[in-house]
Amino acid sequence: MSAPEFKNPVIRWIDYRLPVFSFMHHELNEYPTPRNLSYWWNFGSLAGIVLVVMIATGIVLAMHYTPHTAFAFDSVERIMRDVNYGWLIRYLHMNGASAFFIVVFIHIFRGLYYGSYKSPRELLWIIGVVILLTMMATAFLGYVLPWGQMSFWGATVITNLFSAIPVIGDPVVAWLWGGFSVDNPTLNRFFSLHYLLPFVLVGVVMVHLMALHQHGSGNPIGIDTKGPQDTIPFHPYYTVKDMFGTGVFFLVYLWFVFYAPNFFGEPDNYIEANPLQTPPHIVPEWYFLPFYAILRAFTEDYPVYSWFLSWFMSAKLAGVIAMFGSILVLFFLPWLDRSPVRSARFRPLYRQFFWLLLIDCFVLGWVGANPAEGHFIWIGQVATTYYFAHFLLIVPLLGVFEKPRPLPTSIAEPVLKGGGGSAASATARPMEKA
Repeated sequence: MSAPEFKNPVIRWIDYRLPVFSFMHHELNEYPTPRNLSYWWNFGSLAGIVLVVMIATGIVLAMHYTPHTAFAFDSVERIMRDVNYGWLIRYLHMNGASAFFIVVFIHIFRGLYYGSYKSPRELLWIIGVVILLTMMATAFLGYVLPWGQMSFWGATVITNLFSAIPVIGDPVVAWLWGGFSVDNPTLNRFFSLHYLLPFVLVGVVMVHLMALHQHGSGNPIGIDTKGPQDTIPFHPYYTVKDMFGTGVFFLVYLWFVFYAPNFFGEPDNYIEANPLQTPPHIVPEWYFLPFYAILRAFTEDYPVYSWFLSWFMSAKLAGVIAMFGSILVLFFLPWLDRSPVRSARFRPLYRQFFWLLLIDCFVLGWVGANPAEGHFIWIGQVATTYYFAHFLLIVPLLGVFEKPRPLPTSIAEPVLKGGGGSAASATARPMEKA
């Protein structure tokens, strides 16, 4: 493809020696994009925008924060009260974390619904899961920094989970703590890593975008683009669409910032950390609640544990493995799902199980937010069982036995004609590369 001819002589001079403008023109302007993308495809760009907001506000907060157990809580209060617009910067950062996870979770479930993890985008999906893990690590480290009651006890509970690992568990916990309890060395380590990881996240996001542009975006139909009739330039069509989506997103995001800034927070975290007083109910941030419920599901009387795992590992270790396994299973999803059709639009059974999975995740979040007692225990165990059964049993079986509906012959066909006709059954031809 020939390089564009820029009118500005300075840009033309730079681009001839360092073709950064040609690269941007190709990737952000004339980049061919499927013409049928819906607003569900806005959430990838929204995640990038929120990441920029988080880094910008985080840098300003770091200028005024003191990573010391004697001063951390007071330094956060000073940011809120004495620093010019410090309250705004902190609320943008605090609610930005929740906004980031909401956007990314929607992005992931959109990928699950439309089969964005299938060939040739397996590596794109895997890099996305790495982004999720990096986000979770960054968020956990950041939650400790205000040094409130929930920060301190959340760090104590979560880091103690590593002690369940045989042989190396206790040394790992001591290394994380920098001593024999969560104290000043822990806070310093967490602050350093919390500042570093967002820049690592930017690098992983760039690799994610490279993998995306290698084979292009998927689309709601889940078939390959077959020529210019199936694509449109990214600019202005999708830049305008992204700008509209960004405007709507910021209306919701800023409503929480200005009118309900503590909606997603825990009141106990406005009490300074006290190692001698345990809160009545220790809970992580809301975006960790489903995984927390999976961790707590593994008790001595949980049938999955007592029947299959009790003879060679403790319930605590099984819960830790399951908690991390609930994310790691996503790495293998491209190979667990063997269906030749991507989009759930043409997979009626898969679509029903997808909605069951979404409901199951909400149930896990609800269970994680409540004490591990009474009916919450068995509800969490049932929801945990279904979560793993969905990926390890249901999805592979659907790939073999499900009868998909016929696919359209091209993207342009339903877009231009408003229909979903097909030339052949999806099972009668190999999978399209889109």
